[in-house]
Amino acid sequence: MTDLKKSYDVVIVGGAIYGSSVAWWLTQMAGFDGSVLVIERDPTYANASTSHTNSCIRQQFSNETNIRVSQFGAQFIKNFRDFMGGDPEVPQLALQSYGYMYLADTPEFATTLKQAQAIQESLGAGTKHLSRDEIAAAYPFYQLDDIVGANHNLIDEGYFDGGTMFDWFKRGARANGVTYHHGEVVALNRGGDGIASVTLACGTQVGCGTLVNAAGPRAATLARMAGIEIPVVPRKRYTFIFDAAQPLDRDLPLTIDPSGVHMRTDGRYYLAGCPPDEDPDVAPDDFGFDHSLWENKVWPVLATRIPQFEAVKVINEWVGHYAYNTFDQNALLGRAEGCENFVFVNGFSGHGLQQSPAIGRGIAELIAYGSYRSIDLAPFDVNRVRHGKHFIERAVI
Repeated sequence: MTDLKKSYDVVIVGGAIYGSSVAWWLTQMAGFDGSVLVIERDPTYANASTSHTNSCIRQQFSNETNIRVSQFGAQFIKNFRDFMGGDPEVPQLALQSYGYMYLADTPEFATTLKQAQAIQESLGAGTKHLSRDEIAAAYPFYQLDDIVGANHNLIDEGYFDGGTMFDWFKRGARANGVTYHHGEVVALNRGGDGIASVTLACGTQVGCGTLVNAAGPRAATLARMAGIEIPVVPRKRYTFIFDAAQPLDRDLPLTIDPSGVHMRTDGRYYLAGCPPDEDPDVAPDDFGFDHSLWENKVWPVLATRIPQFEAVKVINEWVGHYAYNTFDQNALLGRAEGCENFVFVNGFSGHGLQQSPAIGRGIAELIAYGSYRSIDLAPFDVNRVRHGKHFIERAVI
């Protein structure tokens, strides 16, 4: 067990991708020399959303802020060793750019895709809008009778090794003096207009200059300890790895079918996933698996969209949790009104891993300097919920 000091300049609750990204980026902020503590309830991260991610990144958002966040994410991945200080022990990360393929089955959705493509292109993304004939020419394995168009991007969009990125955020943070502690926060103790200290399950109290909520699907529970409500809940998301008797002759883009099922190449195998048809909030420790989902929803869609997937075999499957923002499915960031030293980095609704380089950096800037310096993340302000101001993003999977 870590020997804790009585107080730290920054206490981060949650040590998965966001706790570790913010911690590492704080060590990169010029002029910031504060002490940083990360408190993690399960240092195995066995059930963390980070551990169940599909490790993909896309430029295909409809909101400029999300696009810019992902563009930096791609830059960070492709230059990972340089960002981590050039240490030859740090691996190079590859970004396998097979792209996302958003399929439209109505003229209305095709128009929405065209509008998003125009925004993405104006910001330098390589997204192309494709007609049905163009889709068929590039990827003849699709059955496209019901499809009228699609968006696709083969530049900086696809799969990367998110587990390695997470591991080196942790390693780098520790190497640069961040303390990681195995414990659970059970109370937040108010003082003045902020949080004075946290209480751990063992009874220890630790003072904090700034408190960061990086608690993933448990974020609302932590916020409630301070009398603050945020609309973040655990929602189940299912993933299936399968083998095909007739493999495709080229990479399968991460295909978002109109049914809500998505599928992509995964090494020599394939990956598919989806939300359940009924998508209730669940308990943070509920990882019960609905085995009917494959037979009743996923496999019929795969076999219909790609006839070569008529004969497939599931070789692995798991369920993880989205930290789902029920208000508008986008990040909730920044300082809470009325509790100014409580900083939120929550509610990513499935976008978390790919956004962690840019948003971890932004939150570190906010803590170290009092404002965002690299990308203006103010549109994600957590207080927008109280004010009823939605962040509009049409490309949510």
